[in-house]
Amino acid sequence: MEDHAESFALNRALWNARTTHHVGSKFYDVEAFLGGRNSLSAKELELLGDMAGKKVLHLQCHFGLDTLSLARTGAEATGLDLSDVAIGEARKLATRAGLSAEFIEANVLDLQPELEGKFDIVFTSYGVLGWLPELNSWARNIARYLKPGGRLVLVEFHPAVWMFNNAFTEIAYSYFNRELIEETEQNTYADANAVINLKSHGWNHSLAETMTALLEAGLRIDRFEELDGSPHDCFERTVKGPDGMFRISGMEGKLPMVFAVVASRM
Repeated sequence: MEDHAESFALNRALWNARTTHHVGSKFYDVEAFLGGRNSLSAKELELLGDMAGKKVLHLQCHFGLDTLSLARTGAEATGLDLSDVAIGEARKLATRAGLSAEFIEANVLDLQPELEGKFDIVFTSYGVLGWLPELNSWARNIARYLKPGGRLVLVEFHPAVWMFNNAFTEIAYSYFNRELIEETEQNTYADANAVINLKSHGWNHSLAETMTALLEAGLRIDRFEELDGSPHDCFERTVKGPDGMFRISGMEGKLPMVFAVVASRM
């Protein structure tokens, strides 16, 4: 397998820097969360269902806002993320919120043997797959972490979105995982005024690549959806529709923005 150590080191540094800006941003609105707001989107909550008493593993959890929202709904939640700064902030936030959750600093592609067969649900959402050079290890780990009958809930930005440049004026990247996408992040989606200026490495993954990785890991696809709007305003040129969803101006109803998968371990 190709060595991606440099890529992960670059991306860890980027997410460490982003986290310092994200924890106090209006985008994440930690104060509203501490006041009782659930940070999970309506689609995520619908697919997750009743989580009371369920053991839930949240992959690529960032600084734990969604993980702690899971805990607030009654789940026994564990969050895992590559960024040491994010995991540190997640633990601080758990203390501030008076919520119980475990947080693990680790690469999602590396198997954590202590987690095998422990979870009713593995959950991951929004801006996660593009940081992974390949999905086979990711899918195999998910299958191993789930209990028999356990479910994966994935809600992610559609790969068609990542074909465009940031201004959505041209196709800049392949839909398929055929190239390393190297960019310099000047700021962050959560704070346009942040000064970061760090390099990142990313990869596009087609829907077929994602589905095949899950199937080959032994999971059954139970549900698949594509949505034409995003609950998060994190792209340029967005307009907010009457349903509260954000779409790219001039492409409303034409561009898939989000997809969702529910899969289960047999």
